[in-house]
Amino acid sequence: MTALDRLPSSSRLWLFALDGPVTDALLADVRAFCATWTSHARPVQAEADVLAQNVLAVAALITDAEFNAGVSGCGIDSMQHAVEAAAERHGRSLVPALAVTYRDDAGVWQTVARPAFRRLVREGAAGPETPVLDLTPTTLDALQAAGGVERAAGDSWHALTFGLEPVA
Repeated sequence: MTALDRLPSSSRLWLFALDGPVTDALLADVRAFCATWTSHARPVQAEADVLAQNVLAVAALITDAEFNAGVSGCGIDSMQHAVEAAAERHGRSLVPALAVTYRDDAGVWQTVARPAFRRLVREGAAGPETPVLDLTPTTLDALQAAGGVERAAGDSWHALTFGLEPVA
């Protein structure tokens, strides 16, 4: 069981890839923020956890009744800033949104710009079976349906973007 399991599966999800493993201290800082997070002067029921070693997940309960008054843009910004600050305090950076993070042949996470990943695909160094991080799920339901954040490139958005055949 993870901390995210304490929230309903319909909860909103934000995923952040970091340039190295998420440490216990970094996670503790983000969890401390979640315990005090507010939006519209109301507490946000939120949890944070680590997925696939380098991914920080933050989820928040937003009920249908709260949907239009749920976590505001400013509330989301404050969470983003808290994650960025915690990462920086612990010697990590967020991976740029347009980068591709994949496991190399040695099983080590690598992050490259999209043109560099496209070259890897053309050269045969990456293909449909290459494990990648897919940070597109926006709810806990979607994360569960996707089977997590680590997927074969051919079974994620990477397939269409980089012309890969689906694995399944």
